[in-house]
Amino acid sequence: MTAKTLRNKRNTPLDHEPEAVAYALRQSGLTQKEFAERLGKSQSLVSEIIKGTRNATPALISDMARVLNCPRVVLERKRDLAASA
Repeated sequence: MTAKTLRNKRNTPLDHEPEAVAYALRQSGLTQKEFAERLGKSQSLVSEIIKGTRNATPALISDMARVLNCPRVVLERKRDLAASA
């Protein structure tokens, strides 16, 4: 079983949008390795966050936004307000 399969079985949504993190990283001009170094995290963790197989905590999302020089809301998962009402 892969990490993604386990995440889906637990039905726990990610706190970040993997595609948004990948896009912001491309726009920044940083490599995954450089990004990870500036975050003080491993390159493998950054890779898993971008793939969507690991969750980025709210604190890590804030750190990623700072390093990528983008608003935090860009990296956060978009929540369906109609479903929560």
